[in-house]
Amino acid sequence: MSRIGKQPVAIPGGVKVEVGADRKIKVTGPKGTSEFQHAAEVTVTVEGASVMVARSSDDRSARAHHGTTRAMLASMIGGVTKGYQKELEVIGVGWNAAVQGRKVVLNVGYCNPVNIDLPEGVQAACPNPTSIVVTGHDKQRVGLAAARMRASRPPEPYKGKGVRYRGEYVRQKAGKSFGS
Repeated sequence: MSRIGKQPVAIPGGVKVEVGADRKIKVTGPKGTSEFQHAAEVTVTVEGASVMVARSSDDRSARAHHGTTRAMLASMIGGVTKGYQKELEVIGVGWNAAVQGRKVVLNVGYCNPVNIDLPEGVQAACPNPTSIVVTGHDKQRVGLAAARMRASRPPEPYKGKGVRYRGEYVRQKAGKSFGS
């Protein structure tokens, strides 16, 4: 039995969990609404103030989906109550970021600015020109938006310039050395 899958997921106050007949789970809370369609090998039931996940058989696929479904449910409930956030830093002389409507505009050393569209349910803010804060209720979408921003100019190992997560360690390489 999966140690993660057999644990119940607590439903906090203000959160509503609905399990549909077509295996769709809908979680509604103060920060938004999330939906997820679980695999046929597992069953999801709402029992009082918690959600239980059980698997139908003991084959490999059912075991794999058991813990994954429970983790997805916990992530959805956490997202609609507290939300998720990723912070990024833009490091480089003259490099900056700005939010314009539903786009993040990055000036990171290319001849044209890089425009990154934000997915539905994800917001971005730039408290100062060299930092970006991505927030939302869907953990996957927040992480994907932040990863797209980082991929526009990943940190390079010689000077450390680029877009990186706050607190990310970038190992610096030694430059060219020449003997006399």
